[in-house]
Amino acid sequence: MSDNPSFVLQAINKVEYEQRPIPEISGDEVLVEVKKTGICGSDVHYWVAGRIGSFVVEKPMVLGHESSGVVNKVGSKVKNLKAGDRVALEPGATCRVCDDCKKGRYELCPDIIFAATPPYDGTLARYYRIPADLCYKLPDHLSLEDGAMMEPLSVGIHSVANTAGFRTNQSIVVFGAGPVGLLCMAVAKALGASRVIAVDIVPSRLEFAKSYAATETYLPPKPNEGESQLKYSERNARTMQEQLGIDERGPRAIDVVIDASGAAVSIQTAVHIARHGGTFVQVLVTPSRNGKQLTLLKVGMGNPEVTLPITQLLVKEVTLKGSFRYGPGDYALAIALVSQGKIDLKPLVTHRFKFEQAVEAFETTKAGKSPDGKPVIKAVISGPDVSPDDH
Repeated sequence: MSDNPSFVLQAINKVEYEQRPIPEISGDEVLVEVKKTGICGSDVHYWVAGRIGSFVVEKPMVLGHESSGVVNKVGSKVKNLKAGDRVALEPGATCRVCDDCKKGRYELCPDIIFAATPPYDGTLARYYRIPADLCYKLPDHLSLEDGAMMEPLSVGIHSVANTAGFRTNQSIVVFGAGPVGLLCMAVAKALGASRVIAVDIVPSRLEFAKSYAATETYLPPKPNEGESQLKYSERNARTMQEQLGIDERGPRAIDVVIDASGAAVSIQTAVHIARHGGTFVQVLVTPSRNGKQLTLLKVGMGNPEVTLPITQLLVKEVTLKGSFRYGPGDYALAIALVSQGKIDLKPLVTHRFKFEQAVEAFETTKAGKSPDGKPVIKAVISGPDVSPDDH
């Protein structure tokens, strides 16, 4: 059987549709007919650069990993799913036997098979094979589009709820109002944050953040001529404190700072902004190719090396943590918060495309806006023979 049209990255800036064999499943796996797939920055970056860090595309690879679909077939050992179930897909199958997996930190598994991360194929195809326990049933009132958005939402869940340990009535600052930053804000709001402050250099992004989940916004000033990066970061933090009434201690201090930008000045400012004894989480987000976003708050992994104001980090005893993908419980909490109406994912999906329009979808995401000038937050591609209007 080969009725499995797939969107395949052949080489840098070269993609083609191919017919791939329909995957055979083992006893503990299911075959999912993919219905909706969101475009992630990593997909675009592999398309235009052929690599992210040490992950290099060396052979044709199916793109996509933010997906939902309908179960087509279940393995002989699968008891919790049946054909016809609507599911969100967690696109990383781990070994389950290494130390990290056994410690409940499976996102650190050295042998993870992650969709659309070389050398493994992704989900932009008619069918995708996946372990059954990585499929999460969607409540009837949630759409398949909601299901596809559970992947980036789980990144926000992992960063805010899991890694930062965010609690009700705490305050948070999020640097970067791209999709992951916005979802971090939404998670904090859903968990009962007292303040959610969005920081970005693009005013339209801050306007959206304020309408979506942020209680306050901050637009950083431009650097002065000849001003060093570290001096600018200190001045930026002082300005932010003055404008927003932020203290270093007490009820007006910031409990958690999330950086979803990757820019060095954001990371440095975050250390200055965090309260004494506060927590700073650096989220691993994929680089953006939109040059307009690269000036200050780069939406991406940023520089591989960043100079930190280490004395501030030490004397304030700020806890610095990294956040990578998602782990145990993150998908379940994501679905629960959306199902309960505490997070609305629909405003984030700004562009929708047919499967046959995947190239246009990638070009639009890369440009950061569609030809009509509408900014992209999240673009979603429907599966083969699925209408974009069928959410």
